[in-house]
Amino acid sequence: MEKGHCSGSLECVEKIAMRRAGPFIVGVTGGIGSGKSTVCRFLAEMGCALFEADRIARELQQSDPGIVSGIRELFGFDVYTIDSSGVPVLDRRRVAAEVFSDREKLDALNALVHPRVYEAFETARSQAASQGIGVLVKEAAILFESGMTGDLDLIVVVAADISLRVQRAAAKGLGSPEEIRRRIAVQWPQERLVEKAGYVIYNEGTIDDLHRETEKLYGFIMQRIAAGER
Repeated sequence: MEKGHCSGSLECVEKIAMRRAGPFIVGVTGGIGSGKSTVCRFLAEMGCALFEADRIARELQQSDPGIVSGIRELFGFDVYTIDSSGVPVLDRRRVAAEVFSDREKLDALNALVHPRVYEAFETARSQAASQGIGVLVKEAAILFESGMTGDLDLIVVVAADISLRVQRAAAKGLGSPEEIRRRIAVQWPQERLVEKAGYVIYNEGTIDDLHRETEKLYGFIMQRIAAGER
């Protein structure tokens, strides 16, 4: 059974009911250079708890022995070097170059990492519920692709013109324009993300414009909670 879906059993229904008594959960996604991380940072500043799925995935790729072993099997033992403190350091640029030109390797990497990320998210959700947190934001680059959206109360997509996204990502040192376009090519088309979203922010203006749009989103979330809509 896919995570986030209920079989109809009493145990499953009770589990979903307990989840629904917890925080309002907002998934935020968007392609590289869209500005989703900035939107999530703004939401955190407004008082929302934040779970950064991509950051957790990166940490697991360094610290989880099973994931480290699996990545070595996929990309070669020397894809990790050992730093002065004995910690394995992943050659992320090499991995990116391979997965964004080989769909099978990308899928294998995601299958290796994302179940562990989901476990971490479940822990974060439980902690948020026990702490009485009202809104938990889950930031993830491949939210839809992971198939784990069934228990989110709202899915937000941050979108922008492709050329603008490439320009932003290159300015952040995330690769050459050509490398970034190859990464975009293997991700879901932005149009598809927008079609499946419950709320869309178009980030094609200034940082102040994006902050105002995020304030509107926050107001929308508060209205949903006040109305009891989940």
